Amino acid sequence: MTWWVVVEEQRTTERNWTMSERYSFADQETAEAEALRLAREYQPAYPWSPKSRKVLRGPGGYVVIVEGRTSTFHFRLSVLEEI
Repeated sequence: MTWWVVVEEQRTTERNWTMSERYSFADQETAEAEALRLAREYQPAYPWSPKSRKVLRGPGGYVVIVEGRTSTFHFRLSVLEEI
């Protein structure tokens, strides 16, 4: 069984969503720990000058709101099981 952490974010100023990163792990516990680490540390494409970040946990992952100098963007991390 393989577990994945998938990062989806807005990679353009038009705010189109795309899968920007994906990581695979042998077990759910490791995937969950990596998702939490990424929620706190991942540097999204936008905004360019992050000032603050809010991490929201929900079923299966996180939504992270990053406030920049002139705009606010968010990205999501999902923990998923390959079947």
